[in-house]
Amino acid sequence: MSHLETRQLRYFVAVAEEEHFGRAAARLGMAQPPLSRAIRELERQLGVQLLVRTTRQVSLTPAGRTLLEDARVALDAVAAAGNRARRVGTGRPALRLALKADYDAGLLPGILDAYDALPVELVLGGYLEQIVALREGRADVALVATTFDGRGLDSEPLITGPRVVALAASDPLAARTSLRLSDLAGRLLPNGMPAEQWFSGTTGGQYRPLDLSQIFNLIEVGSAVWFLPAWLAERTPRPGIAYRPLEGAEPVTLSVVWPAASRSTAVAAFVRVAQEAARNAGFPAVVAGTSL
Repeated sequence: MSHLETRQLRYFVAVAEEEHFGRAAARLGMAQPPLSRAIRELERQLGVQLLVRTTRQVSLTPAGRTLLEDARVALDAVAAAGNRARRVGTGRPALRLALKADYDAGLLPGILDAYDALPVELVLGGYLEQIVALREGRADVALVATTFDGRGLDSEPLITGPRVVALAASDPLAARTSLRLSDLAGRLLPNGMPAEQWFSGTTGGQYRPLDLSQIFNLIEVGSAVWFLPAWLAERTPRPGIAYRPLEGAEPVTLSVVWPAASRSTAVAAFVRVAQEAARNAGFPAVVAGTSL
């Protein structure tokens, strides 16, 4: 059997994730017939059926699910290898830290003051883009304040705190001292997703690239509500916004995350400094130690 090509894996991942050849072809910027032929050739090459095709969509066979998992890892590794090589080729050693602006719980200044192994370059991005940056080799380490797919990654929790809901101060619900998720039925999040779906495991698609000021503007005029860590609410008081505890919501954990394959002493030093910064900031202890 001949070796698989990254092109074949990209095509297969697109079809598997879109569950539709037409949408996958549009995502890849190609016509549908050559994409269909490429997938049939991939199945012939492997000697197994990867997809079950119907007139409306496609679904994965057990072999297809296995290939999808491994293909994602392989494509991430190829992208990361190229990005790391380009970075090394610049001749400017640095630690690249991925984070979402304002989600550092105030720890970042203390971390940067104490960390002296390498210059730190910030890689700012939106919701869960930090995980993509790690997998693609565009970042060495990340601060992530959410649950995430830990495939191929190691992490250490830094702080854990409650989650609150932000809504317009003029909203009748703002008169309550706390809220339940059911109270928010019919309200929308800044990405247009129904608020009651947030904790159901339904993603509602990709987040629009909104910064905090845009999100707060939507909330102030009553167009959206938003769930956020209490530590972020405490740092961003606004007269037009009310923050209320959300009963039954899982707490938020800020973690430091890095590739599991990393053997970088600079990354290990950053993890230790981040943990020390969290302890010095007086946040509740979560898990001590590091696996590096």
